[in-house]
Amino acid sequence: METLAKLFGSGDKVKVMKLFLLNPDLVVEGKEVVRRCKINPSSARHELLTLKTIGFIKPQKRVEKEKKTISGWQLNPTFPYLSHLNGLLKTELVTRKLELTDRFSAAGKVKLLLIAGIFIQDNDSRADIVLVGDRLRRGAIDRAVKSMEAEIGRELNYAVFETSDFLYRMEAYDKFIRDLLDYPHEKIINKLGI
Repeated sequence: METLAKLFGSGDKVKVMKLFLLNPDLVVEGKEVVRRCKINPSSARHELLTLKTIGFIKPQKRVEKEKKTISGWQLNPTFPYLSHLNGLLKTELVTRKLELTDRFSAAGKVKLLLIAGIFIQDNDSRADIVLVGDRLRRGAIDRAVKSMEAEIGRELNYAVFETSDFLYRMEAYDKFIRDLLDYPHEKIINKLGI
């Protein structure tokens, strides 16, 4: 994100843009932008107004289950540079794969780090990240994932397994594990020889 932040002048702007680019059909309130992007409210207001001014987002309303109408923002599908921005975002996600090992270095003894989903542009994947290891620290993993979610602009689906549990599930042909291994994915760390 560092390169894009320098290019666009603000890390907060990049986070907000990613939120809308990765969730094009979503109508997002200002306070939800603050929560998802982990930025302060005044910065969120400033970036939303700037993006509205250039036509990147548009005001939109959504109806909640309780028949309550919420005003928010949505990606403008007619924004002329949308395909170019999506290309930049995908390139940035590819480079992010390389730093994943550093992100989870404090998580414990990671033996398998598998990525799929958003990292390989496969929206049908059951998980974006799978970590397998010994004495894994759930708190460190949760912090790393939350940090990535704020930078990427989208919630990540992830799974954490102790090595023995993962190997047992693999031998028992667990559907979740089979789906992960049978469909497109990449192994960033593979000390299990899978």
